[in-house]
Amino acid sequence: MNGPDDTNDDSAGADLDDILRRLGRDATSTEQLLPLVYAELRDMADRLMLGEKADHTLQPTALVHEAFLRLTASRNVGEQGRLHFLKAAAVTMRRVLVDHARARRAAKRGGDWQRITLSGLDPARADDATDDIDLLRLDELLAELEELDPRQARIVELRFFGDLTGKEIAEVLDISRQTVVRELAMARAWLKRGLGA
Repeated sequence: MNGPDDTNDDSAGADLDDILRRLGRDATSTEQLLPLVYAELRDMADRLMLGEKADHTLQPTALVHEAFLRLTASRNVGEQGRLHFLKAAAVTMRRVLVDHARARRAAKRGGDWQRITLSGLDPARADDATDDIDLLRLDELLAELEELDPRQARIVELRFFGDLTGKEIAEVLDISRQTVVRELAMARAWLKRGLGA
């Protein structure tokens, strides 16, 4: 039996899907979208920034805004609904962070590398700081992994950059949750080997 809040949740989800479908096609859709997805994007950015150095010049709010601007510039980013929009947001945030790291490295002539951890890929090790890695190297390895196994690369991207759960990743990629767990474990091992960790 549905309570009054259930109807509102369904209505809100339908409104979000409608706004996502109209994104880039009508001027009001962007203004309507931000309040509906901001909290999720901000949580995603906060989790991504946890592994960054304290003096990192890109703040989570700026990451959200830059990613949102890039996302809404695309006409078809929201056509398949909320989870696909979040998938696109994860990819976009990855690109923003990599672009930012490249710009900082270029400005400092190879100086401070932006450090992150692979612990985001393994929820059981979320507090483990021994997996520090270079974001630019991770991006290079993900590009290599995409050549070898595109699905594993997407799973890593959605888990690490999008912070989607195994269930959400399974839904986005239309595979079983067990496949997500297995592929993520293999991808994580491959990445650690590539990082020399």
